Amino acid sequence: MKKNWMEIPKGGLIIDSNTSLENKTGDWRSMKPEFIPEKCIHCMKCVFYCPESCIPTTAGDHPKRLETNFEYCKGCGICANVCPKNAIVMKEEEKD
Repeated sequence: MKKNWMEIPKGGLIIDSNTSLENKTGDWRSMKPEFIPEKCIHCMKCVFYCPESCIPTTAGDHPKRLETNFEYCKGCGICANVCPKNAIVMKEEEKD
């Protein structure tokens, strides 16, 4: 039996959207960022540009970058590209 126009579901409607908080994206990567703390000037560019928000910082007026949360890091390399001091380098991921 045909449906009339009022019975047809709306198109383009996302009923249940997913986020990286629910879906850990860390197992996607083939490259992994390696943080070199001695080179870091804490400019926070890596934090602002990370599309997965997986680089935590300390709280306060002068925040410092902490280690990357690799459960969510997909290895895109944006953090390494924006770092002015090359404190982040991309290395090939070692899979177990």
